[in-house]
Amino acid sequence: MAAKEQRDKARRVSEKPVKSLILAAGMSTRMKSARSKMLHEVCGKAILSYVLDACREAGITEQIIIVGALRDQVMAAYADAKDLAWVVQEPQQGTAHAVMVAQDALRGYEGDLVVIVGDAPLIRPETIRTLLETHRKEAAAVTLVTAVLDDPKWFGRILRDAAGNLRGIVEAKEATPEEYAIREVNPSYYCFSWPALESVLGRVTNANSKKEYYLTDAVGLLIGDGRKAVAISAAQAEEVEAVNSRKDLALVASLMRRRILERLMAEGVTIEDPATTYIDWDVTVGQDTVIRPGTVIRGPSRIGRNCVVGPMAHLRPETVMEDGAEVGAFVETKNAHLGRDVLVRHLAYLGDCTVGPRTNVGCGTIIANSDGRRKHRTEIGADAFLGAGTLLVAPTSVGDGGRTGAGAVVTRAHPVPPGETYVGVPARPHAPKPKGTKR
Repeated sequence: MAAKEQRDKARRVSEKPVKSLILAAGMSTRMKSARSKMLHEVCGKAILSYVLDACREAGITEQIIIVGALRDQVMAAYADAKDLAWVVQEPQQGTAHAVMVAQDALRGYEGDLVVIVGDAPLIRPETIRTLLETHRKEAAAVTLVTAVLDDPKWFGRILRDAAGNLRGIVEAKEATPEEYAIREVNPSYYCFSWPALESVLGRVTNANSKKEYYLTDAVGLLIGDGRKAVAISAAQAEEVEAVNSRKDLALVASLMRRRILERLMAEGVTIEDPATTYIDWDVTVGQDTVIRPGTVIRGPSRIGRNCVVGPMAHLRPETVMEDGAEVGAFVETKNAHLGRDVLVRHLAYLGDCTVGPRTNVGCGTIIANSDGRRKHRTEIGADAFLGAGTLLVAPTSVGDGGRTGAGAVVTRAHPVPPGETYVGVPARPHAPKPKGTKR
């Protein structure tokens, strides 16, 4: 019976509801921007979106977002999201105050609450899952993830007793010299039993140098009440990096870029020089593709297997390269679908187009896709050959097996039919002289 009771208790704990509370209300004054910090992008994705997606991938289906400064921008950016609830914190008086203003949104809630900062896009779903699973396994009132840093900077320091148990958190500005030297820090990734947290919120004060209500004080109150508090060193050092300035943004972007490239290399992609390669988070690259130095690939884009990209190529959003396609030096693409084994080896611009399989795009080929007001598409068939310096003025087309001479200008009025060769300005059918004709 005892074993069955333990199993039933474990099942009830695992089925306990969970919500996230994401802190995204700050002024972000050091960003020097009219745009909310939460909407600045890291490798093609908004900072807040990384945090939201990490929570979702960890299995949390309901998110409460605390907003304040520039909240209209943030709320408009996520207007279509169905799993978000919004709470306004005005004025912003600290992390515990952010939770206080969310009490109405949590009225009657009996589950767990993951509280996490919204400006740390490097947080991994695995870390949030570990936080939640540990919290439930330990039946704790509060569990937090810590990290050990060579440079603890402005993070709160973790205080433990001789047995290693959590006895509190001290903010860096409030720390003694001995406490300030501690390298284990609090990156503000918590899981609370909401009834336990709610029971101590009213006792949190702002008796500190910043006159703010700290969530760390709520942790201290729970410990003081004899409630179980657990701290696990489960966060990688890079995960705690938050964005508070443009310098921070650049650092976080470099770490995210390295993460993306390492994932692609682990999946079988050759990246010859990661230091000069920039690939967005929503780019997929197939096995045995080679990415050469100086390449930038913006997403969403899809690169197939056995492709070659670069050096010095710029693939803008909505680029698709089917298996075996090659894009070489100083080639730019945008909303371009390149079929299997297409060759575009150097100095070309392909925008708003489809290029059929096995087509060769000569050096200097340009698609003029805009008339100054609208973008137009160009359709290039299979097995075509575009001579060096070809200019295609969209909307136009080159049929299967069509060819253009060097410097040809293909217009709407004179598309290249299948199997035909067009030359000149504007391009017209090539009529070779009969044999024996004198020049």
